[in-house]
Amino acid sequence: MKKKIILILLTILAHPLFSLEPLILSDAQERYRLGTHLEYLEDIDTQERLDGTPRLERLRQIPPETGKFISILAASAPEGEFLEIGTSGGYSALWISLACRILGRKLVTFEILEEKAQIGRETFKLTNLVDTIELIEGDALEFIPNYHNISFCFLDTEKEIYGECYDLTIPNMVKGGILVADNAINHYDTLKPMIDKALTDKRVDALIVPIEKGELVCRKI
Repeated sequence: MKKKIILILLTILAHPLFSLEPLILSDAQERYRLGTHLEYLEDIDTQERLDGTPRLERLRQIPPETGKFISILAASAPEGEFLEIGTSGGYSALWISLACRILGRKLVTFEILEEKAQIGRETFKLTNLVDTIELIEGDALEFIPNYHNISFCFLDTEKEIYGECYDLTIPNMVKGGILVADNAINHYDTLKPMIDKALTDKRVDALIVPIEKGELVCRKI
């Protein structure tokens, strides 16, 4: 499994959007540290699903293929602010950080649950990403209006507030900005109002990409 994670990271770094010359993570030990921590979080997530850990207590993180997908999308985002709504243990933030380190951007990620925020902080400390990722503990709905030049946003929080997050984020996105919402297929019934809004919203181009649990991808026009 460890070799598989490292290979996934190397595949991303080989993508045409990624240049190894300015990549701070080009050092083999840094990449190994990031890869092993991705594996560590995956193992925790798998065990929690098997032992029946209550839903709100589980990490509930994205699969590796989704991580690879959002990392490549983030690398193609225009200049602006990077946000993540729903940190959990920091797994998806690690993937987005690959793009941030290349582009010289900073990711701001929001987590409302204290226990998960603590895990996220430890994750970013162990992977030497505290200068790249800023974790804000609190309700993202209160903070999103403070960001007016959003160029990339990954939405992976409680499904009941997806619509509110969308309504707050899209007006504050720069032209060409990208919003990605997780669980667009496996939670389609719950997210249908927001998905229908996005697919008919004249402010964005939008589609559902059938990767893993489904990703709603919106590009600000």
